[in-house]
Amino acid sequence: MMAKIKAGLLSLRDLFATAWWIVLLAGIGFAVAYQFVEPAPPTKIAISTGSESGAYYQFAKRYATILAKNGITLEVRTSAGSLENLDRLKNDEVQIGFVQGGVVPPNPDPDAVDDSGLLSLGSLFYEPVWVFYRGDKVLTRLTELKGKRIAIGQEGSGVRQLAQQLLDANEIPAGKHLVPLAGLSAAEELQQGRIDAAFIIAAETAPVVQVLIRSPGVKLMSFAQDRAYQRRFPFLTKLTFPQGVADLVRDFPPEDIKVLAPTANLIVRDDLHPALQALILQAASEVHGKSGFFQDAGEFPSYMDQMLPLSPEAARHFKSGPSFLQRYLPFWLAVLVDRLIVMLVPVFVLLIPLLKVAPAIYNWRVRSKVFRIYGELKFLEDDLKLHFDPAKLADYRSRLDALDDEASALHIPLGFTDLAYTLREHVNLVRHILDKKESAT
Repeated sequence: MMAKIKAGLLSLRDLFATAWWIVLLAGIGFAVAYQFVEPAPPTKIAISTGSESGAYYQFAKRYATILAKNGITLEVRTSAGSLENLDRLKNDEVQIGFVQGGVVPPNPDPDAVDDSGLLSLGSLFYEPVWVFYRGDKVLTRLTELKGKRIAIGQEGSGVRQLAQQLLDANEIPAGKHLVPLAGLSAAEELQQGRIDAAFIIAAETAPVVQVLIRSPGVKLMSFAQDRAYQRRFPFLTKLTFPQGVADLVRDFPPEDIKVLAPTANLIVRDDLHPALQALILQAASEVHGKSGFFQDAGEFPSYMDQMLPLSPEAARHFKSGPSFLQRYLPFWLAVLVDRLIVMLVPVFVLLIPLLKVAPAIYNWRVRSKVFRIYGELKFLEDDLKLHFDPAKLADYRSRLDALDDEASALHIPLGFTDLAYTLREHVNLVRHILDKKESAT
């Protein structure tokens, strides 16, 4: 038993002596590959939305439910609107934010490198610009609102910035007549006649839109210059609010209404983990990918508003959908496998050729112990055949005995013991040659 254990340990020693440099190279390859591995994604991130009564907040809550199924906690934080969301993103207070189209001014130099530290995951849905007003006269141009009291949204909101852009384009300067009201508060003031018009940016199903559509004395402006606005402001899309769609019985609106719409965009910090970006895009596809009043099924998410560079992860998602791993594996397992692939593939690429060479090196290492004795034996044999000297007979026998003892004491694995026995037979063969030479003298 002890002999077997000793022989096994001997084999392991020779194996380690042969393979240590392979293990070392593989370890170095693993260490180098690890430098390129993304860290595991965080389990908690934050998103900045808008007010609790707004669409952004409601959509974020749906995202949170989807992400929670994958072990990710999404903290939903309310805000004053798109501008505050951008500030929070830039200050690393949140990792994700909803931003209305047109809030970020376009880069005048398309070749310039964007250094904002933000990326777009694409547009999510249209946000129609509704301009409601009071009065008997039908208004179709914003210039007709000059001098009137207009609700343009709260400071820091996307609706306020867009309303000011449109009013400036129509030479309506800022002043006290522009009131910082939004949503249902603006709707109430308009219904009471304390303001003359209100800019509302919301989905057609939003309570504020439904309230104002049905309010007596309140009309909805149809943009007669919708094509001109789309040319002047590329982030706007012209849409049509069809006749009778709000109320078929009362035929409201009585004719098609032309409205303008930016898109709502999902903006992330460029250091947000790619796996989380992919998961958020899957959630966005689930929430926004269905057909709607102004959109077709599968139209969103997409890269419509190019206010910020598109995330590489979003570009891959739009081109080929979720990754193979995330399509068939749970999120945590897909992330783990993806990280292991990055670490292990280079190691395996290095190990495969090394492991092919290792058996030959191992074989050579063991045989070299035997071949060294064969070299001395061959030298002795040649000496006997070509330069035999009877006076050296004792020396010849001493050298043969030493070679026989060395062959008997060889420490080689059991799989190679036949070499040792063959060597000893060849020692005896040379001994017979010596005996013949002795007899001849």
